[in-house]
Amino acid sequence: MTARKLLHTAFNIATVAVLATGGLVAAGLAQDIGKLQKDGGCANCDLRLGELRGLEIIGADFSGAVLREADMKEVILARGNFEKADLRRTELERANLSESNFRHASMRGVDMEKADLVKTKFDRADLRNADLNETRMDGATFEGADMRQATMIRTSATNGNFHDAKMDGVDLERADLSDADFSNARLINSDLDRVNAQRTSFREADMSGVRLSSADLTNADLHGANLSGALLRHTRLPGADLSGVRGLDPARLIDACGNEKTKLPDGITLKTCAY
Repeated sequence: MTARKLLHTAFNIATVAVLATGGLVAAGLAQDIGKLQKDGGCANCDLRLGELRGLEIIGADFSGAVLREADMKEVILARGNFEKADLRRTELERANLSESNFRHASMRGVDMEKADLVKTKFDRADLRNADLNETRMDGATFEGADMRQATMIRTSATNGNFHDAKMDGVDLERADLSDADFSNARLINSDLDRVNAQRTSFREADMSGVRLSSADLTNADLHGANLSGALLRHTRLPGADLSGVRGLDPARLIDACGNEKTKLPDGITLKTCAY
């Protein structure tokens, strides 16, 4: 047999082997998903790099599981338990994770863009560099969570609890934060341009270097907050409480407005809002 024929035969054998292996892998993945659905999850399992698209379990238990860099796009895992799980760089875009528990989870670099996180618990979780853009997290809790450098553009976080969270450098542009609690949170150098923060509490928060251009802080509570270096340009402050704030520079209150109910530090005045 010529060298060319030998090479051609070897190539055909290798191709068949690869195709067969791919079929086995696909079958194995389907079997794994089926087993997870049957078992209701897999606590403390190592599922890193797993292909888990299409997984649908209500009330699943993945507590302590390693799901690092797994593909979990569009999964439906509402009311699931992911406490202390490893979800670093996991892909969870458009996932339904409402009312789930991610307390103390390791989630640095996780991608949860456009996910449903309504009433989900992330207390003490590590969410540094997380992509939370356009998520629905109304009523969710992030108490004491580390969210430094996360992005939350156009996120809906009404009635959310961010008390004592670390949120340095977070991008919250155009987010809906109405009725949320950021008391004692650290928001150093974060972007809150164009946010809706009506009735929101920033009481005693560190907001040094924060941008609040074109933000609506009607009836917000900023009592005792650190506003050193903060920029409030075209910011709405009717009924807002800024009593006791620290470091607020009148020169950085540019075209901001309030009303007769706005509480301001001594020596600072605002024009009246047109509406």
